[in-house]
Amino acid sequence: GRLDILCRCVSAALCLSHGIREDARVHLVLDDTRTVVFDGATVRRLNPDERSTAALVRGALEERDEAVGHEPVEASPGVSLYRFGLETTLDRVTGEGTVVELHEDGTPVVKRPVPEDPVFVLSDHREFGDEEAERLDAVADERVRLGPASLHANHAITVAHNYLDTGGFAAY
Repeated sequence: GRLDILCRCVSAALCLSHGIREDARVHLVLDDTRTVVFDGATVRRLNPDERSTAALVRGALEERDEAVGHEPVEASPGVSLYRFGLETTLDRVTGEGTVVELHEDGTPVVKRPVPEDPVFVLSDHREFGDEEAERLDAVADERVRLGPASLHANHAITVAHNYLDTGGFAAY
């Protein structure tokens, strides 16, 4: 995907006005061969601007020769690079909570209860390919949409966080 979109997604998922969401992680699957993981609990030097986030992604990619098999390399605190793609990433996150695909053709999120330990999965500006979509369908517990209009990935992440932060848009 485009690096600018990926950087906006990282910022939307982890950055608060005056801090970091320590209970969130972001998995950026790149070319279905590498996955960069940002861990909100341990990440350092993450700022909400695209340039500094892109530098962290590039730094992780520069360490790609150090990642061996499924063993990651920590490129900087809280930013790791793995040598695997979407299928292995989905296998790893499936056991961490309720896998929820964000998709414009899903059930309206307001018609579903707030999931327990949600793992949101979404694509960037392109749809998942047929094989990727089949794999995701096999592991997703739910498929929801966040509103009547299709959203950019980073905006969808922001709306999903608002949904979680407010207990399903119930408590402001």
